[in-house]
Amino acid sequence: MAHNVIRVGIIGADTKASWAGASHIPALAAQPDFRLAGVATRHEESARSAAEAFGAERWFADPFELIRDPSIDLVTVAVKVPAHRELVLAALAANKAVYSESPLGASVEETEEMAAAAGSLHTAIGLQGRLNPSVRRAAEIIAQGRLGRLLSARVVATTFGNGPESVSTYEYFDKAASGASFLTIAAGHVLDIIEAVLGDITEIDARTELLWPEVKLADTGAVSVREVPDHLDAIAKTSSGAPVGVQILAGVPAPEARFGFEVRGSDGWLTLTGDHPAGAQVGDLMLSSSVDFTAPDTPVATGTGPTAAEIWTGASINVGEVYASLARDIANGTYHTPGFDRAVHNSRLIARVEQASRTGMRQ
Repeated sequence: MAHNVIRVGIIGADTKASWAGASHIPALAAQPDFRLAGVATRHEESARSAAEAFGAERWFADPFELIRDPSIDLVTVAVKVPAHRELVLAALAANKAVYSESPLGASVEETEEMAAAAGSLHTAIGLQGRLNPSVRRAAEIIAQGRLGRLLSARVVATTFGNGPESVSTYEYFDKAASGASFLTIAAGHVLDIIEAVLGDITEIDARTELLWPEVKLADTGAVSVREVPDHLDAIAKTSSGAPVGVQILAGVPAPEARFGFEVRGSDGWLTLTGDHPAGAQVGDLMLSSSVDFTAPDTPVATGTGPTAAEIWTGASINVGEVYASLARDIANGTYHTPGFDRAVHNSRLIARVEQASRTGMRQ
């Protein structure tokens, strides 16, 4: 890019859908390397309202017009998963950098197709938890061997979603065809944080459960049928040699939310903890250890946003780190930001979890 500021267009920046306003918008506003050049939705009224609310320079009622616009350098895709493929492939064909929410595709095959199409273009995938400053520092401690020989690790994670009650807006997450389920989102993010700290998972034995097959939709009173698992127990081995036990609980009340990741080695221990109700990938995390360490970097974004409902407070913290990493890569011609190759890895890992759960065999 000949200019210094990266001009971003966000597809899905609707003021009524809080995620983009709570995460991407404030993440960009916190960094002078970026400018919100455009927003797009499927309707003129919502696109115009989003541009006014978020301070975007332009609005588009057709996302493909945003993609084709020469004033857009980076396309952020923040819509439902089934729409990712068409939009991402169009953006890549237009030679644009792309930041897509996770999961990238509704299947492993779709994800592989988009990753192959990316070529040498810069991409980012919304597995933002691994770039949390505390996660990065924990990974450094492990990589430096400061805990000695790794003996064991365990993770307990929760999410308020996928429980016995929901609202019609979130019914989408309980349908198999959506591509956005408890496994691809809640489990996908947790397993990616584990891999960021301990190295890639080389073996996994998993069990899934469907604890609440019927879900009451509080806003309509209707009962929806859940088609996907809502609980995960797993035992995994990582490339660092550390075995790790994982339990992910859904439907946990917000005040009881917890993320705990403990690693023990022959020479010490470390823990990552958090209490965001939506999961470890959304809010900030705290690092503690028996060994001395340099304090994690201060996040580039504060976690607040113009349309952040209370449940999404903190959402821009880790998303901001993805944008900051991507800006460095674009400026320096490097590829350190987790991109579409990482999305493929994560998609394949979730497929292994599903297979292990069905067969009862280590994958």
